[in-house]
This record gives sequence, C-alpha cells and structure tokens, in this order.
Amino acid sequence: MPEWLYEAGIGEARAALVADNRILKVRIEPDDGAVRVGTVTPARLIEITRPGREGRITLDDGGEATFSPLPPGITQGSRLTVRIVRAAIPEAGRPKRPRAAPTDEAPGPGPDLLARITATGHPVRTLRAHEPDALEQSGWSEVLEEALTGEIAFAGGALRMTPTPAMTLFDVDGTGDLDSLALAAATAVAEAIVRHDIGGSIGIDFPTITGKAPRLAVAGAIDDALPGPFERTAVNGFGFLQIVRPRIHASLPERLRADPSAAKARALLRQIERTPPPVPRRHRVSARLLATLAAHPTWVEDLARRTGVVPTFELE
Repeated sequence: MPEWLYEAGIGEARAALVADNRILKVRIEPDDGAVRVGTVTPARLIEITRPGREGRITLDDGGEATFSPLPPGITQGSRLTVRIVRAAIPEAGRPKRPRAAPTDEAPGPGPDLLARITATGHPVRTLRAHEPDALEQSGWSEVLEEALTGEIAFAGGALRMTPTPAMTLFDVDGTGDLDSLALAAATAVAEAIVRHDIGGSIGIDFPTITGKAPRLAVAGAIDDALPGPFERTAVNGFGFLQIVRPRIHASLPERLRADPSAAKARALLRQIERTPPPVPRRHRVSARLLATLAAHPTWVEDLARRTGVVPTFELE
C-alpha cells in the first residue's frame, strides 16, 4: 500500500508517496512565506485590469494577487475577502502572481504540505534524521535530478522534460520499433507528470506514428496511466499530443529551477543533518552555494540546532 514519507526539513518540508520502494509522487514546500492555496484573507482591489472580469489586489500580508471574477459593482479601492485558488508560479522574467477568488469564508491559512498529504487518505510516516534514509532508498536524489536536468530514463528510451512559460514539453527519444517506443513513452510521461506534479498545458513529442491504431493505443496508454481530471488531444500525424491538467501551484521542476542554488543548498543541509556523529564542523562549498547560505542564515542556525554543531562554510 502506498505511504507518504514526510520530513520537516531545513528550509523546506518534503514528502514522497512511495510504493514498493519506488517514488510515485514528490512534493516540496519551501519555507519562503508564499501564500498557500486555500488561504482566506482580507484584501483591497487596487486595479481593475479587465473591466467586469479581472483585477489586481493587495493582500493584508502585503503581497499581490490576480483577482477574478469581479463582483458586480465593485470599484477600485474596495475591501473584500478572497480565497487563494492558485499559488504563485515562478517564470523567468515575469512570475505569475497568485490567483484569488471572492469568498464569504472566515479568514484563515491554507493547509500546509503535511495537512495536504494527510488529506489524501494514504498513511503518513514522519522521518527523523537519525533513522535510515527511507527517502533516499526510494530514489529521492534521482527524482530531484530529473527535475533539475529534465533527463528521465525509461525502459527502451529516454524523455527530455522542458518547462516553458507556455507549457511543459516532453521529447521522446529511443531506438527500435517506433510504435513500441511511443507506447512505452506514453506510460513513462504519465508517471513523470504525476511524480513531478505537473499541471497546466503539457506537450508530448512522440516519434512519428504511422497508422490510426498505433496512435489510438498511445493515447489510450496516457488515459490508463494518468489520473484525472485532464483533457487531451489525439496524437496527430506528426506524433504530437497535448494534455491540459489543473494547475494550482508550481511543478517540482519549476520550484527547483526557479532557484537551483537554494535547492542544492537545502539538499546539502539535509545531507549534513543526516551525517552520523561526530558531524564535521567545516564544509567547503562553491561560491554560489556560499552566497546562498549567507543569504539564508536561519537555515545554518537550524542546522546547528539540529546537529549540536555550529557549522562553518568555506570556499572550496
């Protein structure tokens, strides 16, 4: 039976849904203070960007969000209560603000990662640093590497995953019979979409598939392996298929690629925290990691508290 493995880590909470020692889903929630989906908060409408349809609001915590639909008769400057329905999405040059909708609910924070995975109904096992590393044994680092590089291997071929502002693209590569390759790739892509929590528009570039029956088989493999809700096109004559899934927060690749140095720093701190005593005091790191750690002193303080050793980081 699948179970969630959960860690309240340094700089982030992390979880993986694991079955038969294999990771099915990875979820990470950085401690960055970002407003969570489900948060209900007072706000003020500061701009009507699309009359009758959409506006921009400031939340009481000082952040901004896109707001729709506009209640009838609302004017700029009005106070209202909103519910966050989509988290902020990092994008190079123009990150998407959170999206909010009007609500009559009482203000309160949205559920954190632990609450969300608990609500799935799967058992949750909280991991401790002194215990065997169940996450790593299930392939944690490999999944993070997939997210950062986009390189995903499967039996008989490989996928290249590329997040873009418009959609997440999967390119299929491999040798041998192209129909068999495309069929295996369809399942591999569906599993990667679930594993990396990818929503929004998704494009898959399969090898060119000749004939209606093989194209239907590939589309059917997507339907079998990808849980709903989603919509998809058929596989066209050039081997391209598009999927659209709900998107309420950033995917794992988007989260890690938004600040890869921070992601690597958190991974390093996790490794140090799990080092059996005596924990080394001095650590040599790259200039980029050194700058990242200096910018997050609370992470280093948390590491010292957890290990009982005040670490020093030096340029390698």
